[in-house]
Amino acid sequence: MFDLVDATRFLLVVEPCVDCLQLLPELRSAGWEVLSCALDTVAPPPCDVGLLRLGPDQLQNPESIKGLIRHSNTEWIAVLSPDALRAGGVGDFISEWFFDFHTLPFDVDRLQVTLGRAFGMARLRDGGREVNYDKECELLGQSRPVAELRKLIRKLAATDSTVLIHGESGTGKELVARTLHRQSRRCGGPFVAVNCGAIPEQLIQSELFGHEKGAFTGAHQRKIGRFEAAAGGTLLLDEVADLPLDLQANLLRVLQERQIERVGGTQPIPIDVRVLAATHVDLEKAIAAGRFREDLYYRLNVLQVETLPLRDRPGDIPLLADYFSQLYSQEVGRRPRRFSESAQMAMKAHGWPGNVRELANRVRRGLTLAEGRQIEAADLGLSSGTTEGLIRLTLDEYKAQAERQALCDALAECSDNCSQAARMLGISRPTFYRLLNKHGIR
Repeated sequence: MFDLVDATRFLLVVEPCVDCLQLLPELRSAGWEVLSCALDTVAPPPCDVGLLRLGPDQLQNPESIKGLIRHSNTEWIAVLSPDALRAGGVGDFISEWFFDFHTLPFDVDRLQVTLGRAFGMARLRDGGREVNYDKECELLGQSRPVAELRKLIRKLAATDSTVLIHGESGTGKELVARTLHRQSRRCGGPFVAVNCGAIPEQLIQSELFGHEKGAFTGAHQRKIGRFEAAAGGTLLLDEVADLPLDLQANLLRVLQERQIERVGGTQPIPIDVRVLAATHVDLEKAIAAGRFREDLYYRLNVLQVETLPLRDRPGDIPLLADYFSQLYSQEVGRRPRRFSESAQMAMKAHGWPGNVRELANRVRRGLTLAEGRQIEAADLGLSSGTTEGLIRLTLDEYKAQAERQALCDALAECSDNCSQAARMLGISRPTFYRLLNKHGIR
């Protein structure tokens, strides 16, 4: 825990006016470390609380103000004249983007109280969960399954073998593929993704392998296919189960011979491409139904990655929701918002049939609709009650889910020491290992 009394308090004053400058000695004597800067400063110093003077010039440039607030981890207080506060739209702007406001001249006692409240809010926020939004790897999560997925990807990225990525829609299969590419020796080459289910059947061969001029009506010039475009890099065949059977035979030959022929061409073209394939379909069932070639399945399934549905890692939901709140705030033109307690309960109770993609879309909706300082359950399109989603699982399934979560939490708490984790849960080591095997944790 942090100490609000002993902690150093940093205050940044942006576009200080005469009243602000006269106030600085008193603030410093009250224990504030005070810095100042202009609104257009490229990299303003970090601070707990900010005072931002809103004069006519600043109010004419609201995007600069939004950018400053959006990209800082600060509680902001607006400072403006009573006349400016009465101007059209200013009240809504301040309510949306600022922690509080003060009109000039300052009521010093009231300002000190507001600064103290803002500082407490800033430190409460910093004392909570910290999220590192790594743009190079957005496989976010603190759960054991996600940690194991990251570890597996690091191992598979070191090879050039074909990888089959399987998982429900919305679980991040393309993100896994991009991460494999970024961590591989081919990271300097292109990453090309093609959705096999989104291309008309008569055009798939041309899209994948290219065509020569005059190969068919409308082929006015040579076209490079996706395999050639991915030379030296990685090609992702997304929804590979949607390929027609005759194209599956062509793909198998390409993977075996490492060369292609453009449609209408006669010369084989060597390819240097790592192939990844992704699908939400159970390919073994598709083989049994005659919809997928068994020999192609074994050619693609050299290595395998399974992406987890969001319902199997509920502990990651708050982290992901915060990430999407930050990510989409600029898109919707609003300040990132936190989630109310009822919204957090609703998110935990929801079954997430659309997985992470559904969560992202609901958070985008919540940012757009939220009227207060927090996103409520209704803003997300979820019920605030705890009954939603209860019929999705049987009692045995709920017990299994709780048992799995307990095992993962104990391992995380004990730094993967199984003996300590077993003692923490009050069970024997053989029972602990049996449960790990039962839930596929190791």
